[in-house]
Amino acid sequence: MSVNLLIAQVLLAVLGLIGIATAEPDLVPRHFAFTVAAIALTFLASRLPVKFLLKLAPYFWSATLLLLVATLFLGEGGNDSPVKRWLDLGFIRFQPSELAKLGLILMLGSFFARKGVQRKLLGAIFIIGSTTLLVLLEPDLGTSVLIFSLGLVMMFAAGVRFTSISAVVIFVVLAGMPFVSGYLERNPYIVERFTGHVRTVQGEDTRQNEGYQLFAARRAMTEGGLWGLGVDAPKYRVPAGHTDMIVASIAFATGLIGVVILLLAYWLVVHSGLSAAELVVAGRQLTPELHGASVMASGAMYMIVGQAFINLGVAAGIFPVTGIPLPMVSWGGTGQFATALAFALIHAALREVRREKGGRKPATQPTLEEAASGAN
Repeated sequence: MSVNLLIAQVLLAVLGLIGIATAEPDLVPRHFAFTVAAIALTFLASRLPVKFLLKLAPYFWSATLLLLVATLFLGEGGNDSPVKRWLDLGFIRFQPSELAKLGLILMLGSFFARKGVQRKLLGAIFIIGSTTLLVLLEPDLGTSVLIFSLGLVMMFAAGVRFTSISAVVIFVVLAGMPFVSGYLERNPYIVERFTGHVRTVQGEDTRQNEGYQLFAARRAMTEGGLWGLGVDAPKYRVPAGHTDMIVASIAFATGLIGVVILLLAYWLVVHSGLSAAELVVAGRQLTPELHGASVMASGAMYMIVGQAFINLGVAAGIFPVTGIPLPMVSWGGTGQFATALAFALIHAALREVRREKGGRKPATQPTLEEAASGAN
């Protein structure tokens, strides 16, 4: 396993426990159990061979699509939420959209390993589009945008030409424009979030709804200072301080130092993901397994840090409230386990890359010099 990646996961887990202890102390025992189970899951899943993961991909992705369809008819909303994002099976309650990210990563890795890069891109577009559309219909605009961008990043990591990716984006924008008005009319909360964000940026409505959430988060981060005040310091409640705004709780307890450590942990994830993908970027001749591993690592890396970027952007007031949690940090079992599996995919890809660097290269035709020496 990658030491840097393991350090990153442990740092994020510890900071998550600190944030939960600061915002919702009663949830610490359950969150600790989720965290331990998630790290154990990473250890177990990271040992799976890449070849097995690529073969598993179509079945896992198909299962996530079925779960997303079931969510549209049988799903439940969160607390005071008008949307349907949760499936309750009695013994477990989870968000299929979290698993859909993993399904997309596995499926695109398998697709590009089997089909190549520039050929049959319509298949890749169908995989990305169907996954994105089902999440968009829940409705979950933030997660659907994240999933769509995840697909584009994986296309780029696989070696698809930038012009082809740009054409896909332009086509989606033009094809989706006629449906934007109706979608927003059926889901007015999206417009309310955007308008509330604009008022907050302009200095209005800072004590109500989303405006107050951002106001409270900024105040908590400011009070934390450089070193923080600790989890037991007197404080007032930050809305969603254990989920969407957990970075404010971390900053209050650990100060700027804790936030810097948080960013360092995500940088280690980026470094590890790029290390696994460097062979594709270098344009080397790859086996299908190695190519698929590199593409999967890029997707898993983006799943973690892209989600973190959006969450931290919301906390900083750059983006409107999206409901996207901070991976491996925020409260939530589904998110913890999905992120743990994303870490496992990077570990598995790094193992495949190191094996190739260690000398296990794909079989190639001998050069003229090698053939001549062999004949002698």
